[in-house]
Amino acid sequence: MKKITSWLNESKYIEPLSPACKMCAHGSKLVVLITGLCPTKCYYCPLSFEKGGTDRIFADEWELDNENDTDKLILEAEYIDAAGAGITGGDPLVVWSRTKKYISLLKNTFGQNFHIHLYTSGLKNSEHIDDLVSEGLDEIRFHPNLEHWNKMDESPILSSIKKSLRASVDVAIEIPVIPMMTDEIFSLIKWADDIGIKWINLNELEFSERNCELLKNHNFSVKDDISAAARDSQNSAYQILKMISNEKMNVGVHYCSSSFKDGIQLKNRIKRRASNIACDHEIISDEGTLLKGVIYLQKTMSLEKVISSLKQEFNISDNYISLNNEKKRIEIGLWILKKIADTLKKRGMQCFMIEEYPTADGLEVERIPLPL
Repeated sequence: MKKITSWLNESKYIEPLSPACKMCAHGSKLVVLITGLCPTKCYYCPLSFEKGGTDRIFADEWELDNENDTDKLILEAEYIDAAGAGITGGDPLVVWSRTKKYISLLKNTFGQNFHIHLYTSGLKNSEHIDDLVSEGLDEIRFHPNLEHWNKMDESPILSSIKKSLRASVDVAIEIPVIPMMTDEIFSLIKWADDIGIKWINLNELEFSERNCELLKNHNFSVKDDISAAARDSQNSAYQILKMISNEKMNVGVHYCSSSFKDGIQLKNRIKRRASNIACDHEIISDEGTLLKGVIYLQKTMSLEKVISSLKQEFNISDNYISLNNEKKRIEIGLWILKKIADTLKKRGMQCFMIEEYPTADGLEVERIPLPL
């Protein structure tokens, strides 16, 4: 009987485990959404309205202006001290030449040990997989259409998978765990083991703004009030792992929970980024978010004049206060603002404690008015 290892945040696996999954657990995998275009129309695709079906490029949360805007790609990798990259979409094979360019760039910049995996439907431009492998692609994860999960010998991507197995690249399958499709998924895993696929990644099925209505139309619901995960997806995954543990298989299987993605992968990645980009006036929380004080002025006030006045009046060092011209506000050490907020409020200024992600989009998590 093969051992099922309980890992992080409800994630479980049967060895072997992909190096990519280990890096994700440390938050050291750069996520490159290389296009939102895809030849499939999977009803459960969680990609956002912003990204799905559009030819846009993101390095984590940082959008690139175009495919030649690679300085952001490299800088984002440096900000999170990346040990590798996951290239996803959409489908990276739709823009295979761009994908090849990025693999080459990342390998040449960070070295051959920089682990790169790619996620694809395998339906378009699969003849160029060898081109990607020649540039240093380490792992390719195929996502077969669900109607073929229990009859992969009839799948249109069968030849692409077999071709990849003959190449110098690790070959995997990655699919969501659809409740009530336990037998089909088990059949897919047995087939994968028989032909020599190295590992399977099973993702917890998740609701998103874009797939919500379609999942509801398929009679799925969320498992609780605080999760986007679908009810029974995790239970089905655990059942599949038990079934596999009783079989003589060599294939590794990893169940990746929704809470693993949010509570481990994302959390550790933003912690890494925060440690590299936080300014002296920003406090890094235990969750990796940035805490800071912000001051908003009345329209008649000048940001430049007010910040100069505050520095002088309250003897504030330059590194503890700055202008954010994009957001039209003054940012300041929270510990300083708490002391002077009452005075500034009487002068018509609005003061807040802000919590933000240290990501390129600077997503605001919480805003609390000061003084308390």
